[in-house]
Amino acid sequence: MGDFFLHLLGYVNPYYLQIIVNIGIGIILALGLNVVTGLTGQLSLGHAAFMSIGAFTSAVLTIKIGMPFSINLLLTGFITAAVAALIGLPILRLTGDYLAICTLGFAEIVKVIFLNLEITNKALGLSVPTPNTAIPMPVVVWIVVLLTIVCVTFIHNSRFGRALMAVRGDEIAAEAMGINVTRYKVQSFAIGAFIAGVGGALYAHFMGYINPSDFGFLKSVDILSMVVLGGLGSIAGSVIGASILSAAPEFLRFMANYRMLVYGGLLVCMMIFRPNGLMGGTSFTEMVLRALGRKPRLKIIMEQKNSELTRSGNGDT
Repeated sequence: MGDFFLHLLGYVNPYYLQIIVNIGIGIILALGLNVVTGLTGQLSLGHAAFMSIGAFTSAVLTIKIGMPFSINLLLTGFITAAVAALIGLPILRLTGDYLAICTLGFAEIVKVIFLNLEITNKALGLSVPTPNTAIPMPVVVWIVVLLTIVCVTFIHNSRFGRALMAVRGDEIAAEAMGINVTRYKVQSFAIGAFIAGVGGALYAHFMGYINPSDFGFLKSVDILSMVVLGGLGSIAGSVIGASILSAAPEFLRFMANYRMLVYGGLLVCMMIFRPNGLMGGTSFTEMVLRALGRKPRLKIIMEQKNSELTRSGNGDT
């Protein structure tokens, strides 16, 4: 299987292959933030911090211990999620701008810590060896992308996901309905961090070199822009937004110094002409069902209710 993928990837230009992998990693990161910001409604400006924790944790486990890559990915995700839960317990009692400022401060603290730790080689960063896997890294990245989409879709359509959306809608009303708002917010924060940690681990092993400066404030803004562009709460939107903004730097190299200006203008236009994002209000599950020629379950139920009401109305007359 590995030889087949190597043979197949041999026909792809390395430059385009790197763009494809960057798009995959961007999708993973955007889906993780979408659980926190899109689904739960908590504005986080520190998502790059969890990506960096995942990247450096995975790199250290590989360099110091030589841990198998599959176990490395899972352990990295759990460590990142544990850090997020520990940090989330105090700061997720805040909302709005206060939460955004706290997550931004946390991201800067993590960056400074990594810049001063011996194990992360301080400001020089780490050279990360390519993992010895049966499947090439680009294929591994996209397998993780598909698994992430499936898991986030399951969360979105589950009872847990509906509770998160209730928290997003109105925390006071959700609390009144018996939802433990703090617990659900911490859990969503940990899930988003788990996904970001896995994305960071994939980034570290694919790029072969990581530096704490790679995970600054602008990286968090990039990830947030992907989610906002695609549409808050939309899985398909996160995929599309991440694909556009991950590939955009390569097409905007002729104006690299003004890249953030272009991003800002794009988001302003989105807020004016399509405030819900490209795919805002669109369900990923409904899109898949329509593509398969099937009606969404909710639509079937509504049609049945309408037909029953019509029959009962005709019977009364």
